[in-house]
Amino acid sequence: MANIIIPTPLRKFTANQASVETVGGTVQESVESLAKQFPDLNKHIFDAEGKIRQFIRIYVGDEDINALNQENTKVENSTVISIIPAIAGGAQ
Repeated sequence: MANIIIPTPLRKFTANQASVETVGGTVQESVESLAKQFPDLNKHIFDAEGKIRQFIRIYVGDEDINALNQENTKVENSTVISIIPAIAGGAQ
């Protein structure tokens, strides 16, 4: 079971939970487990092909999964996964 940290903008889809325990041996499996628990997250995390959206960054501990083995990065019971959605906007 990995523990996924839920960013504030997505907590409305997880009953305001800041973190959720998931099952899975990889980041992909863990995030899919999260989406099974909270189906409204699917469209915010996955694209139409079931891949993690490009604008979402996922970290295992302090490491971006893109610097590791991407969504196939292995996770263990004590692994902490963070989802970081892209934030855009601002004024000039």
